[in-house]
Amino acid sequence: MAALWSSMACTARPTVKTSGLSPKVMSSIVLFGPPGAGKGTQAQRITESTGLPQISTGDMLRAAVAAKTATGLEAKSFMDSGKLVPDEIIIALIEQRIKNPDAAKGVMYDGFPRTIPQAEALSKIDEISHVIAIEVPDERIVERICGRYTCAGCSAVYHDLFNPTSEEGVCDTCQSTKFNRRADDNADTVLSRLKAYHEQTSPLANWYGERGVFFGVDGDRDIPQITSDILKILVK
Repeated sequence: MAALWSSMACTARPTVKTSGLSPKVMSSIVLFGPPGAGKGTQAQRITESTGLPQISTGDMLRAAVAAKTATGLEAKSFMDSGKLVPDEIIIALIEQRIKNPDAAKGVMYDGFPRTIPQAEALSKIDEISHVIAIEVPDERIVERICGRYTCAGCSAVYHDLFNPTSEEGVCDTCQSTKFNRRADDNADTVLSRLKAYHEQTSPLANWYGERGVFFGVDGDRDIPQITSDILKILVK
């Protein structure tokens, strides 16, 4: 994104709002985290603190398809045939997105890139100042995900260990006695997803680590503690 940054030489980049810390100028950031690590919660908090818009490639694909843009229609042809959308199309969508005014000071990539070729392609159109991985032991992820269930009546979310109903078998909100559990919220499926995640992100951790922008954060703690550590990293 060197050309884009040079054309915006007079535009100030964002600083992180942290108490008692000296702010540092940032570029775009990347947020990683296994399923169930609380990445969505931290992404929202980072956006609130930095002002960087959150970019999800899935959301961009759906928006482009709905808008029937040229890139969206090209992506739809792959999606309709059950094929993965090629990296070239994803990168083209990102390049279009970061030209929007709200992205002039950088963005936060949520779960992208997933491979080194994607990271290499991204580096040609945008400057990444921080890559943050929320790290949680696999056994804790399995515990978190496999214990989840929702009320069939009002969709309230509960957890066997961390957020059970006040009265066993009765929803606190609507008093329904019927609950649902996702079929894929089982240990075997979760472990398979975690294996795929580690296989994808381990090479990326090394790739970004060699460039001095990769940081791991202990995600097995209270939400405010995790957020505090992330914001401290963003001023390094």
